[in-house]
Amino acid sequence: MSAPSFSVRPSYLHLPQGDWLTVLDCLCARFPAISRETWLERMARGRVLDSSNCPIGPDEPYREALRVQYFREVPGERVIPFVESVLHADEHLVVADKPHFLPVMPAGDYAEQTLLTRLCQRLGNPNLTPLHRIDRHTAGLVLFSANPQTRGAYQALFRERQIDKRYHAIAPALPHLQFPLERRTRLEKGQPFFRMEEVPGVPNSETLFEVLERNDELWRYRLYPVTGKQHQLRVHMAALGAPICNDTFYPELNDEKGVDDFSRPLKLLAHSLNFSDPLSGEVRSFESGLTLDW
Repeated sequence: MSAPSFSVRPSYLHLPQGDWLTVLDCLCARFPAISRETWLERMARGRVLDSSNCPIGPDEPYREALRVQYFREVPGERVIPFVESVLHADEHLVVADKPHFLPVMPAGDYAEQTLLTRLCQRLGNPNLTPLHRIDRHTAGLVLFSANPQTRGAYQALFRERQIDKRYHAIAPALPHLQFPLERRTRLEKGQPFFRMEEVPGVPNSETLFEVLERNDELWRYRLYPVTGKQHQLRVHMAALGAPICNDTFYPELNDEKGVDDFSRPLKLLAHSLNFSDPLSGEVRSFESGLTLDW
């Protein structure tokens, strides 16, 4: 039996050791936040499969290490009313221009409304895999591997820091500082869990800063992230005394309700990517078609 044509790619679980009678019993224990009724409803629609893409029913006997495929669903998922662009697509590589607010990967409250899901549908390629990620609130360039056989070569570019990444940001002016400048600090998980903070210790993050344009009390900055820690650019800008405009996480959390204001996007853009293609040796340069207005 062939796999159902779902737009969201499946998640996988190898059933752990236990004394459950059925796969259903195991799933209910493994995911207590999902009700038994929900699992039964998904099974009835063929959204729980084994490794051969055969539907798993409520009476399927439990077998340790059985590979189960299941499809995440978010009831009432909010539509992100902005559209991505595809700047480049070949048999190995896809370059997308992501709008603000759109997640790169399915997680949390987002399953269908993600860049990966949209591109898999649009390009008809279920093998797409992001080579890196940018924050949901950040707009700009994201690279995807389109071919599992050559994926490792492109992943190595990021692991070995052989990609030149440049961001643009709009933030308050810093006339008392001398540019270009560098910030190297240690970033660790803070509170709440999704925020990062600078802490004492050996630096594990580095960003270079330049000023591109001055506009009274706001400046346009170019940022070079040497490392790629979560929220690195946002934390470093806030620590310099110039939090990025419309940032609801830094320096203080102002996003208690978690509701997006689409009229106030974070003024941060993954503007350009430059690298030597590991397959052809060709110099690749991509630039976002998006801009940050004042």
